[in-house]
Order: sequence, then structure tokens, then C-alpha cells
Amino acid sequence: MTTTNDFLHRFQLERAGVRGAIVRLDEAWQRIRANGDYGGPLTELLGQTVAASALFTSSIKFEGRLSIHLRESGALRLLFADCTHDGQLRGIARWDGSQPQSRVSLEADARLAITIENAVTDTRYQGLVPVEHGELAGAFEGYFQRSEQLPTRLALAASAERCGGLMLQQVATAGGSVAVGDADGWNRAEHLLATLTEDELLDLPPQEVLLRLFHEEDVRLQPAQPLAFGCTCSRERVGTMLHSLGRAENEAVLAEQGSVQVTCEFCNRRYVFDETDVAAVFADEPPAAAAPTRH
Repeated sequence: MTTTNDFLHRFQLERAGVRGAIVRLDEAWQRIRANGDYGGPLTELLGQTVAASALFTSSIKFEGRLSIHLRESGALRLLFADCTHDGQLRGIARWDGSQPQSRVSLEADARLAITIENAVTDTRYQGLVPVEHGELAGAFEGYFQRSEQLPTRLALAASAERCGGLMLQQVATAGGSVAVGDADGWNRAEHLLATLTEDELLDLPPQEVLLRLFHEEDVRLQPAQPLAFGCTCSRERVGTMLHSLGRAENEAVLAEQGSVQVTCEFCNRRYVFDETDVAAVFADEPPAAAAPTRH
């Protein structure tokens, strides 16, 4: 049984030859929403993206981070979420002006970047996909079809209280082709997933969701992987960022404000660097040469 309100379950539909994952986020989603004070349509978009980032880690074996990044030319300046291999999530959305009150229609030039960073091999893979018809789930499905040649179907939902998702994928053989046992299995699983409602996805226990949808497909449910909000910010990382800005810019802020202050966009933690702290950031650099004196 699931013992946390934030979880990822992998599962197999043995009869249909399909694998899948189901995600539910409660406390972690509340932390993400509170940090950005998101409401209305931004809640839906960001919640779907956060749930998707967790779902996508279910199908790859790696140690590192998977991130989803959307940009467009409209008012939605940024939509971002990432999830680590051990289930640490974060997310952020940025909108020009006041937050929208009606459903957001993504611009025709909207593009999703899905990036996988493997900390063990120090490699980075990125795939870019268009957001067709302003719909995230379809764009994600297109990503797997284009980059992995892997038929994929997604159901995503988000409310003010929680977000969640369910993903189905055809099982691939070692050579990369789709394994076909039950010739109608994938078609059958697709149609069953289409009957899932957002309320069921968000409110029912995962065992009940899968039983309702796939009770004739010999469901094999794996133990839950706990998920949680997690931010990677640190004083060391902020110091590295300040160093990249250069000594002159930091000293200008010091002179004007008395300290350099940085607030993490993901968790709202505030870092304060005084004159001594800034000097320590640039301790590896010689002090700037004084201007020559004219006689």
C-alpha cells in the first residue's frame, strides 16, 4: 500500500504488453505552489509539467536530473520543472503582467525542451518538441515518438490541492523495436486510458485507478517510490553565480545597498553576502589594479 501522498508507481500490463507509471503529488505540489503563489490556469500548466517530469524518470535508468523547459513568445515567459532520479522535485512558472484568469492558450511558437543530465557519466541529452494545439500531453507524446520511436500516451491533471499523471508505453525489445505479444494490446490500453477522468486521477488511490481501468490486463504494480519537494540551491552555488557576474558589479551593489542579496526562485530562501563575504568569493583573484596617478 502507498504510505505517502507523494509517490510514483511503476506498473506493467502483462496481457497487453504495456508498461506504465502513475504519479500523485500532494505536499510537494503545495510547496511548489506556495513558493510562487500560482493560481488559476498557471496552476494547471505547472502542475501538469511537474507531474510529467516525475513520470518521465520512470522509464529511464540514470543518476541525475530530468528537466522540462517551455518558452514561447507570449506572456508565458517560463514554465519549468525537474525531477531527480531519487524523486526530488521543483518547478516554477513566470508570466508577464498579472496572472491569467482564463485558460492559457500556448503560442504557436511554443517549444518544449526535455533535458536529461546524467551525473555518473557527466553527459547531457536534450530533445526539442513543438507544442501543437496548445496541449502539453500531446507534445510530450510526440517527444517520445520522435526521439525514442516509442508509442506513449499520457493523462495529466492538476488542481490547487494536488497534481498527477499516468503514462503508458509499449514495451520495447532489447533491439529497440516494439515487442508485440497481444496484437491488440496497445490499442486496447489506449482506449481504456481515454476513459480516465481528471477527478479519478487526482483523488482515487493508484491501486483503484489501475483496477478500474485495466482489471482484465493482469496489472503488476511495483512498490511506490516516494517523491518530495527538493531545491538544489546553496550558498556555494550562489557564490559561484556572483563570481560569474564579476567583482565590479558586486562591489557596485555593495556600495549602493550595503550587501548583495539573492533569493532563490524555487524555494524563496534568501542569501545575504556582506563585504567580507563578497571578498571571500573573489579571494582567488588579485585585487583590481589602482588607476595610475598622474603627475
